[in-house]
Amino acid sequence: MSFLPLRGACLFLLVVGASLCAGQNQNAAQSPTGQNTTSQQKNAPQKTEQQIEKKEQSQRMLGVVPQFTVTDRRNAPPLAPKEKFHLFVKSAFDPAEFALVGLQAGISQAQDEFPEYGQGAAGYGKRYGAAFADQVSSGFFSNYFYPVLFKDDPRYFRLGKGSTLHRIGYALVQEVECHTDAGGRSFGWSNTLGALSAGGVSNLYYPENERGFALTMSRAGIAMLYGSLGGLADEFYPDLDRKFIHRHAKMDKTQ
Repeated sequence: MSFLPLRGACLFLLVVGASLCAGQNQNAAQSPTGQNTTSQQKNAPQKTEQQIEKKEQSQRMLGVVPQFTVTDRRNAPPLAPKEKFHLFVKSAFDPAEFALVGLQAGISQAQDEFPEYGQGAAGYGKRYGAAFADQVSSGFFSNYFYPVLFKDDPRYFRLGKGSTLHRIGYALVQEVECHTDAGGRSFGWSNTLGALSAGGVSNLYYPENERGFALTMSRAGIAMLYGSLGGLADEFYPDLDRKFIHRHAKMDKTQ
């Protein structure tokens, strides 16, 4: 979309950092974290599905950026329509999203994007409203409306093991391929049509010279591109967290 996709850029930087550990990623499944995940899966029957989903939907990148739509369970039960709606609302209206949109709108105003909006508080408010509408409409169509219509699962099913190249390819494909509620896989209509629908809705509030078919397609394409980058971050962030963040935290405790 026309606004600077801050989250996509941040996720891309995180993925680059995780890729530096390429040689160790093949052993991820044998790492302590992998063992813990296996142990948790073995103990899963002792927990209700609601408890597991609640834990998954509290995950955050760097403790801030929501990762509520990510699961390590390749055979996770499908979400009911009301659960998909809950996931959309929780993701779209998380406090971190308001902060990211505010920063995005500030950068847009500093660069004088959409000059028709003007400057000052009024201009900032319009830019904030447009950016917030972008991310809410995108989440509504991609995480709720189309997943319910096509019986798709809006979550990212993390691979978590294998070679780095294989995992990169897997993560990129997830933007155009998805798990279905029936347990199979199909073309990712939810992401594709969701990006197109959100781009179309944006014609209602963008300035007149920022509307039209070509711009709608451009916004949809950019949304898909950053969706792929988001998939890379969802796939590799736990590796980055384990290898850098948690390791340094343990070292600090031992000093």
